[in-house]
Amino acid sequence: MVSGGGGASAVGCTRDLLKSTVDAYFTALAAHSAATLPLASTVKFTENGKVLVVGQDGMWKTAGTLKGAHSALDVTTCSTASEAVVPDGTMDLPYAVRLKLVNQQLTEIETIAVHPGDYKVSGSSFASDPGAILMSDMTVHWEQAVPMAQQNSYSELTSWMDKYFRVFPAGVCNTASSCKRLENGGGSFSCSAGASCQAGMPAGTPVLKSHAIFADSETGVGVGFDDFMGNCDMHMFKMYGGMVYQVDAVLGACSSTGWDK
Repeated sequence: MVSGGGGASAVGCTRDLLKSTVDAYFTALAAHSAATLPLASTVKFTENGKVLVVGQDGMWKTAGTLKGAHSALDVTTCSTASEAVVPDGTMDLPYAVRLKLVNQQLTEIETIAVHPGDYKVSGSSFASDPGAILMSDMTVHWEQAVPMAQQNSYSELTSWMDKYFRVFPAGVCNTASSCKRLENGGGSFSCSAGASCQAGMPAGTPVLKSHAIFADSETGVGVGFDDFMGNCDMHMFKMYGGMVYQVDAVLGACSSTGWDK
């Protein structure tokens, strides 16, 4: 499990390495070949919870050139998470990817590609809005560094995500009044809609089971991957000054995330 802990960077892991690996991943995906990627011999790749062959299966057959993405770069665990828009043929799809490197080699690749009808709310298909994902950076400034005086610690960022999952919706805390939540780009809900906030850190069995939580302290972006009510899910949020200003989720139906313990 990739989880928050703070502390020193992973050996040989830098922001430049992580950024170049993310760029290389999307270039390789559009080329339908993983030959240029630094894959470990033990690399595990999933798409929508299914373990597949990296470079050969799923979106590796059909993906087009990346339309846009914003990423969290975590040098502590040498992991990245990206919310992106990737074409599948002529259709733009919400897309999430988590990459993990060990000794500068990719050991884990987790992806969620959301096709129409993949995500349902109360039994009805929930429409994606890839354009809103691309436009969100105009107001959220996902990859913009947070001034030091407003930066939250690595532990604060990962603890916010952990609590969100553990006692959802009572774990939805410290959201600004202007905070919006997008689901596959759609909805533009208030972050506090249907939520409440439970004081302190919860104990006991989590409501939602996560397998990866990490953060980018420099940009104030935290992420978590989990099984969100029958969906493979990535949640990404932007935090500074102790408040959360945006929450985005990429969700696609799956029977298992492929990473469940």
